[in-house]
Amino acid sequence: MMNWEQLLSLKRFGDTQKRPRIAQDETRLGFDVDFDRIIFSSAFRSLQDKTQVIPLSETDFVHTRLTHSLEVSVVGRTLGRRVGKALLERHPNLVDLGYTFNDFGAITAAASVMHDIGNPPFGHSGEKAIGEYFKTGKGVKYKNELTDKEYQDLIDFEGNANGFKILTESRKGISGGLRLSYATLGAFLKYPKESLPKKPTNHIVDKKYGFFQSEKEAFLDVVKDLGMLEKKSEGISFYRHPLAYLVEAADDICYTIIDFEDGINLGLIDEEFALEYMIKLVKDTIDIKKYHSLQHKTDRVSYLRALAIGVLINEAVTIFLDNEEAILNGTFEKSLLDKCKFEAQINDIIKISVSKIYKSTEVIEKEVAGYRIIADLLDVFVTALNNKFEGCSSNFDNLVLNLLPEEYKTETSNLYDRIMQVCSYVSRISDSYAIRMHKKLTGNII
Repeated sequence: MMNWEQLLSLKRFGDTQKRPRIAQDETRLGFDVDFDRIIFSSAFRSLQDKTQVIPLSETDFVHTRLTHSLEVSVVGRTLGRRVGKALLERHPNLVDLGYTFNDFGAITAAASVMHDIGNPPFGHSGEKAIGEYFKTGKGVKYKNELTDKEYQDLIDFEGNANGFKILTESRKGISGGLRLSYATLGAFLKYPKESLPKKPTNHIVDKKYGFFQSEKEAFLDVVKDLGMLEKKSEGISFYRHPLAYLVEAADDICYTIIDFEDGINLGLIDEEFALEYMIKLVKDTIDIKKYHSLQHKTDRVSYLRALAIGVLINEAVTIFLDNEEAILNGTFEKSLLDKCKFEAQINDIIKISVSKIYKSTEVIEKEVAGYRIIADLLDVFVTALNNKFEGCSSNFDNLVLNLLPEEYKTETSNLYDRIMQVCSYVSRISDSYAIRMHKKLTGNII
């Protein structure tokens, strides 16, 4: 069984001594430093122009990855604090060590605010576009020069694994990336396994994967220091850090309810239709008189959204605490919301969002364009880097490489590492910048 003292480790990459909680500066805890470092990072800033639901929306109220991430962190902080308060009563030794419920909130908030930091441009279709370039596009030619796991990293490109890369990757003069606490990195790892084997079981940790082969050593350092339990399975695979369940719940709550809200405000979902489904979630807490007193649709929808988030937070906290032992043992196999009494209502809302929002003409048209843009960017930069290594660069290749930031041009004889440098660059740029870059590379500069 995992133990909380080890799971709440304040250790950072490169530390040679333990960081006791009781020795922390109460005005700025180590876990608060994690949050600050993420907020000030360039990778986080790029989320302001990355798609959450509607790519390149022309309205000013639709959520981007950045606003979504901030909202997830707010929900995550509340979940962490409420769970932490109960856990400290169950485990008084943690109080003796100096831990407070705010520590649980700070860890969960930090892991939540960076949960999408590795997502490429154009939403989840961006992940698929990268994968398909290597699976069925021009990138398939590299298959025989890579190991099975390296190739799987590419054809099943995963934003969660890319996020771990961004957070931990060393560069010249900077060891350990952002040097976040291991507790926060552990809570970030929703899928603590490598890309192969793919979905070997129905356990929630096997749904996706959480690190590339290039970050294998960093991953093992984190999970072993935290005492996360290793799964008995083929390949490298561990059970989750318990707080990863809260990060996942915060994300699930926000995208379920807030994407739905965006759809209503955009006119893609009728308010009356939405009320029918939302009322099932908030029927025990809604003040009908107050609801009808609100004059504007956005105010009515906001009121329902706030109530729904509150209801689901209560559910997630209860389920976590009721299943603490199973979570610490690695035997809790589903997400928290998959176990909640509102599962059917949540699934109904998601189905409507899929049909009315995610599959709307506006979304599909822009995702199609995103596929082409990402494939072209990958092809131009990967080709240029490989030609340089092989000593056969064209003048065009040299010009292209001048557009690539220095940190992505590290000379290496390893093909996988060269390809991952390009994937890392393309995945970090924003939607608008990807479009501008594509125009330049295709000669459309007007």
